[in-house]
Amino acid sequence: MSTPTGDDAFLNSLEQDVAAELRRAEASEPDDEAGGLPIDEWMFDPADVQREEIGLRSLLGAVKAMENGSRPSAAPASAHGIHVAARGHCLSLVRAVDRPTGAARYGRMFPDLNPLGTDPQLLMRAGGNGGICDAAAVLGGLGPGDDDASEAAGWPFFGQLIAHDITADRSPIEGDVAPDALRNARAPKLNLEMLYSDGPVGSPYLFDIADPAKFLLGPDGADAPRNHQGVALIGDPRNDVHLFALALHVALLQAHNRTVDLLRENGVPEAEVFERARIILTWHYQWVVVHDFLPRLVGASLVERVLAEGSRWFTPAPGQAYIPLEFADAAFRYGHGQIRHTYRLVNGGPLVPLFPDLVGFGPQPADRRLDLAQVFDLPGRPPAQRAKRLDGRLATSLIGLPEQVTGAVDTAAYRSLAVRDLLRGETTALPSGEAVAQVMNVSPLTADELDQAWPHGTPLWFYILKEAEHRGGGDRLGPVGGRIVAEVLIGLLRADPASYLSLEPDWEPILPADGPDFGLADLLTLGATRDRAGGAAGP
Repeated sequence: MSTPTGDDAFLNSLEQDVAAELRRAEASEPDDEAGGLPIDEWMFDPADVQREEIGLRSLLGAVKAMENGSRPSAAPASAHGIHVAARGHCLSLVRAVDRPTGAARYGRMFPDLNPLGTDPQLLMRAGGNGGICDAAAVLGGLGPGDDDASEAAGWPFFGQLIAHDITADRSPIEGDVAPDALRNARAPKLNLEMLYSDGPVGSPYLFDIADPAKFLLGPDGADAPRNHQGVALIGDPRNDVHLFALALHVALLQAHNRTVDLLRENGVPEAEVFERARIILTWHYQWVVVHDFLPRLVGASLVERVLAEGSRWFTPAPGQAYIPLEFADAAFRYGHGQIRHTYRLVNGGPLVPLFPDLVGFGPQPADRRLDLAQVFDLPGRPPAQRAKRLDGRLATSLIGLPEQVTGAVDTAAYRSLAVRDLLRGETTALPSGEAVAQVMNVSPLTADELDQAWPHGTPLWFYILKEAEHRGGGDRLGPVGGRIVAEVLIGLLRADPASYLSLEPDWEPILPADGPDFGLADLLTLGATRDRAGGAAGP
């Protein structure tokens, strides 16, 4: 028997380590005696053990596949190499959208910084009607295109889907839960859990009973499937909050189904089709986040530095990822400031606001469908509408959210998304933007740039929006917001043992692309077009 060397030696050693960890997890299951105790006397949750076993089996299968030469390849001739045994992970019967999985917790990037501490009444005035976050006051003085950013209008909605994929906080806006007790109901991984949920076995209602490898779609293929009351049958109900989130979710469902077709066309055994399609789509999604989404949002140079030099403030160990509150409750809420005042859904159609006109949570009529080319720059189509410039102000439709979105509230100010963002930073004890800038050795914003005198410092969320206006030209995040977002998203991928960045950092996309570089536009149009240039995809 030959001795493995190089990459083979590493994979052989990793396989042994994962197998040993799996044996330890299996040995930790409760015995019959423990099973007879009341649940509140158990020392651990058996479902947590099951989830750990499922994840370890998935990782073990991926490692074995790579040892056997089944590595993703950019070349069509060897593209049949993605053979990742991820079935156990995605089909777990014990996982659900509202249940924390793995290290589902929140933490802090800057634990040594003191909370800002701002009077909630001041925050509600700033974020309410007529406050500094209300764009209505300046809307009358804007000409056509004056409020447009450089990127297309759909990108903040893609960011919203990313947020849904990695975070789900169920705590009340009033802050009745201590920050240290907050729990994330999502696994902190960019793994499309919002799409796949528990897979064909654990979430059978998501899939086509006649072809379980594929997602079920609405009757005309342009909407999600719904029950008789109109509730969307999807992996994350938040993706039905408005038309844009739903359209992106459906496009990803279609992309998965098209990937299934491509695999079958390449002769992949039927028993392996679903697992391969899931891992292919997930890796391409992760690639898009790193190489298309982030460069547009924070700048290509910062992304390249974080990839090459590593992170400075967010470095979780593999399998120990968490979501920093500075990210979840400030920096990654940047997209609220990019929502346009009005949108055109189809060429020549009327302009309508996001809310209440495009609110979701019900069947989408045929005359209210979105042409994705209106909000994304797609091949062969005219330029899309642009996102709103980042400037600290939110569109009027976000200052008065409908009850379908907020639920019943006992304070009128809670209908303002700006109020909710500002209060969220206060209840989770975030530091000021100036304090974070100082730690990062970044020149803080001046009083003139902030347009508002805050008594003890600027709330981090508002600071990041104003920093984007003055240090990012209104088109992208500045040095503080950009660094937080880039480090967290790349750090989550590095901490996920099953991500492409962990398993195969030099991997490149294999699905068809319209140009030399695969991007979100290719992912969104994959399911809508069967004959694309760029070759067939198949593991």
